[in-house]
Amino acid sequence: MTIALIAALPAEIRPLVRSWQKRGDLFHGRIGNLEAVAIAAGMGAAAATRACERALASGKIDTLVSLGYAGSVSCGLQVGASYAIREVIDAPTGERFLTDYPEGQRLISLDRVAGPDEKRRLATEHKAVLVDMEAAAVARFARSHSLRFLCFKAVTDGPNDKLPDFNRFTGADGQLRIPALLAWLAVHPRYWGAVRALAKNGRLAAEQLSFFVPRCLSDSYN
Repeated sequence: MTIALIAALPAEIRPLVRSWQKRGDLFHGRIGNLEAVAIAAGMGAAAATRACERALASGKIDTLVSLGYAGSVSCGLQVGASYAIREVIDAPTGERFLTDYPEGQRLISLDRVAGPDEKRRLATEHKAVLVDMEAAAVARFARSHSLRFLCFKAVTDGPNDKLPDFNRFTGADGQLRIPALLAWLAVHPRYWGAVRALAKNGRLAAEQLSFFVPRCLSDSYN
């Protein structure tokens, strides 16, 4: 079996692929007895779809795995912790995608980074506990190509965290425009603490995923 791990940001997969070989934009390695490739191609649905296409072009793929950071819309989830996803909802279309993992949480995918008010609305309207920008696109690609689909996410921010509007600093390629973000932060010091906490949470989340994902994949394939 060969799986493809689809992430948005290199930091999301860095601990997991630390010892893997990189060939171009793809990492190649093993997770247990599974052959695996991994790619981080940017934030949002378009970038996630491009990543899926790139992974599929690299060889035979049996399973697509959406993994990476997610925001919590529920106070019951712990920042830094990893969660398996059982259902993904695409907010723009209303489509629902079940994963091939038997249990877990419900996640909703948006076409933008969610703020506190939107997180509360999502929790009420969809009974979701996590929000991201890529999982629905990966799920749709998996369905259209008759592939298995799994999803594992780690929490980087809580439902009430007030973060900068990252949407304004995300390019058409799904990449954060770091110089523009840093320039904006320089004149908005009230966000410094929140951004530092987000960076710390991101490092913790990625480390947790590097342990959590292999364990879940072992459960899924045994």
